[in-house]
Amino acid sequence: MKKLLAVIALQLLVAAVLVVGATPSTAVTCVPTQLAPCLKPIMNGSPPSSKCCSKLKEQKPCMCGYIKNPNFAKYVKSPGALKVAKACGVTIPKCK
Repeated sequence: MKKLLAVIALQLLVAAVLVVGATPSTAVTCVPTQLAPCLKPIMNGSPPSSKCCSKLKEQKPCMCGYIKNPNFAKYVKSPGALKVAKACGVTIPKCK
């Protein structure tokens, strides 16, 4: 159960990070589980895959929503998520 909760939490973190790179004109459905390809890199520091980076960029319009959600914010701003975002060339937005 703890591992499942950790995976879900990491997926939410990844989702928040992925939101940063998407184009605003593109309709995006904010689904944190789409960031699953980024879980391993966030957890173990391995380089993110191209699929992870593309999903991260695709979810960009969702990022501020994830950051404003107390359940997701701590994951989006975690050192692992920030490292993955940087490796993918995605900037975490400063949300109002």
